[in-house]
Amino acid sequence: MAETLKPEYIFETSWEVCNMVGGIYTVLSTRAATLKKTHKDKLIFIGPDVWIDKQNPYFEESLDMYSDWKAFTEKEYNLKIRIGRWNIHGKPVAVLVDFMPLMIKKDEIFGQIWEQVGVNSMAANGDYDESSIFGYATGIIMESYYRFFNLNYTNNVVAHFNEWMTTFGAFYIKKNVPEIATIFTTHATSIGRSISGNHKPLYDYLTEYNGDQMAQELNMVSKHSTEKTAAHVVDCFTTVSDITAVECAQLLNKVPHVVTPNGFEDDFVPKSKKFVNGRNDARTILRHVAETLLGYTLTNNALFVSTAGRYEYKNKGIDTLLESLKQLSEFCDLKKEIVVFIMVPAHIKGFRVDLASSLKNPESKLYSWNRFTTHELYDYYNDNVMSAINWFHFTNQQTQPVKIVFVPSYLNGSDGIFNKSYYDLLIGMDLTVFPSYYEPWGYTPLESVAFSVPTITTDLSGFGLWVSPNPQDIESGVGVIHRSDYNAFLVATHIAEMIQKFASFNETEVEVVRKKAAVIAEKALWKHFIHYYDKAYSIALENRNKRL
Repeated sequence: MAETLKPEYIFETSWEVCNMVGGIYTVLSTRAATLKKTHKDKLIFIGPDVWIDKQNPYFEESLDMYSDWKAFTEKEYNLKIRIGRWNIHGKPVAVLVDFMPLMIKKDEIFGQIWEQVGVNSMAANGDYDESSIFGYATGIIMESYYRFFNLNYTNNVVAHFNEWMTTFGAFYIKKNVPEIATIFTTHATSIGRSISGNHKPLYDYLTEYNGDQMAQELNMVSKHSTEKTAAHVVDCFTTVSDITAVECAQLLNKVPHVVTPNGFEDDFVPKSKKFVNGRNDARTILRHVAETLLGYTLTNNALFVSTAGRYEYKNKGIDTLLESLKQLSEFCDLKKEIVVFIMVPAHIKGFRVDLASSLKNPESKLYSWNRFTTHELYDYYNDNVMSAINWFHFTNQQTQPVKIVFVPSYLNGSDGIFNKSYYDLLIGMDLTVFPSYYEPWGYTPLESVAFSVPTITTDLSGFGLWVSPNPQDIESGVGVIHRSDYNAFLVATHIAEMIQKFASFNETEVEVVRKKAAVIAEKALWKHFIHYYDKAYSIALENRNKRL
């Protein structure tokens, strides 16, 4: 059996280092604590310095840390960096780079990468330019550290690049510091996400798709080019789930060296009495906001259900959830009143002043026409959720068994209505639903069960497939529904039936299901998953050694 090679230094970079945007922030920030235990300050995260004009709440700068290296980087590489700690559990070293000065060299850099590895940046649009130049800058930072501290191949240095946005860093390292082993992780292929987002059948026709051809058709040439190239040139290519590994093999023509599923740390989940108090507080404010918005008192045993995540209407299965709620509302034997909180950030003006006023003063009146949203949308008419609510004739009248509360704001603790974080509200839910169509992993259902909240998801999410390769009911703690390209209506029916069944459970039965959910969450802790990364590091170092 080959010896497992271990890195002495680990550089890891992502657009979401000290910059909360999506699920990758959760991946990196929760894994950091586990890696920090073994690598101390030889674990270094590199992120974009995009909070230049205001205080970054995720970063604690230290003017003394690595001050000599910082000066060296500015003098020798003409890049300004800030060094400190990522404000997360474990407090790993974080370096933020101001990559904007490199933008004037954009065409030159794109030309170099074309000559080096053949990435086609000619068709670039949108966020490609800034992301790629940021990635290039991270490679420079890694080289600067490597040179300043006189490291060599015996130090076993690994550079880990996440998503296509950082791939130019991998190309830079391969050319300028080949002694560093490189890893590239795609958390979702850009072309796969685009195929599904454009309402094309991804799964039934996957074996017939050509990634390069689809990139041309969907105007994704540059992003696909850099992602596919990185997958082929790095020392170790990984992805986050078996379902995405199949996608990579077909669309990128590269089978990942190893699948590295996303774990998490449960340090954000309160324990014992704090958990009970947190759940009670959450349910109190959820009820208060819902009753104020709806204009009447909910029943004592009302069931609180929620979904959350990015506003990808089809990919996240929001359309299927709303279809299921329509079916659920027509069931004649619902045991409880159902209140569904749709927590997906949309294009908003801000919080609803009338609602905020009524929450403080019950005598203050609400706009009678809007009993659905907690925040003001810019465009109610063209919003997908609001359109579905109207299409399905939801009125939120007291006589309707299913009520919908649309929360189109980021829940960061200062949204103006709840003024609680998402986690502070999630703990108060009875059930969550994430019927994803395209979900390489799926942190939202995992976060749910971490708070002992049972969840419903599909086998098209990496998490759902990890929980069970076969469909299973909500009694298991996680309901997993089989989903394909063409069975959305049937999925909606199964969701409605699962919610109906859960609503019929007595307190003892609910408690059993909650405990089963928590057991599943424990199995996904990083201490159980980190060995996949150890394998990836070893593969990268082995392949580097072969090159050298």
